[in-house]
Amino acid sequence: MTTSVKTEWISIAPGFAGYLALPPAGQGPGLVLFQEIFGVNEHIRAVAEQYALDGFVVLAPDCFWRDAPRVELGYAGDDWQRAFSLMKAYQPEDALTDIGAAVQALRARPEVAGGKVGALGYCMGGRLAYLAAATAGVDAAVPYYGGGIHTQLERATAVTCPMQFHYAEHDANIPLSAVAAVQQAFAGRAAEVHTYTDAHHGFNCWARESYHAPSAALAHGRALAFLAQHLF
Repeated sequence: MTTSVKTEWISIAPGFAGYLALPPAGQGPGLVLFQEIFGVNEHIRAVAEQYALDGFVVLAPDCFWRDAPRVELGYAGDDWQRAFSLMKAYQPEDALTDIGAAVQALRARPEVAGGKVGALGYCMGGRLAYLAAATAGVDAAVPYYGGGIHTQLERATAVTCPMQFHYAEHDANIPLSAVAAVQQAFAGRAAEVHTYTDAHHGFNCWARESYHAPSAALAHGRALAFLAQHLF
C-alpha cells in the first residue's frame, strides 16, 4: 500500500536528527512532536504521520541522541527501565538546547516557508512542549500528561501562545492537585485544560496497556481543532 505522506530522517544539528513527515500537499504549518521516554519509536512515528495526514509538517526530534541515538523502546521490562534511565540522564539544559534547535530547524524548512510552528508532546514530551511554549517562541502548544509541568510553573508567565493541556484523571504520576495548579497558573489566559475521567497515564498510545480509545479520540479531535485554529 502506498502512502501520500513522505517521511525521512533529517539532520537538525551535528549528531542530532529528527523524523520528518510531510503532508500530502507537501507543505503546511509546522508541528514539533516531542517523544515519550521510549524514543522516536513506532508509535511516535505513526503519530507524526497521523498529523501529517491532517496537513502539518511534523518533526519528531530524537531527544536521546547524546546517549542512545534513534533508540526505540517498548513499554515493559528492561525497555521500561532503560527508558527511565535515559530520561534521568537527559539534562535540563540539553533539553532546552534541543527544543530551540528543533523549532528553529522546522521553521526554516521550505515546506513550512516561515509559517507558524506548534509543539505537541506526550509524557516527557508534554513537558518539552510546555517548555517550547515558554522558551522557543512556538505559536501554540499541546502537552499531553506532561510530567513535571506543575513543578515549573514559574515559567508560565513567559508563555504567550495558546495552550491546550490534556490529563488523565487516574494518572499515578500526575495527581489532580498538579492539574489544578496548572489550571490556576493559566486561569484567564488563552489556555484549555482537559481531564479525562476514565483515563490513565499514556491513554493516547495504542501500544500501551493504558490506551483508552474514547479518551484518545476525544483528545485528538480537540488537539486537531486547536492546532488548526492557531497554526493554519
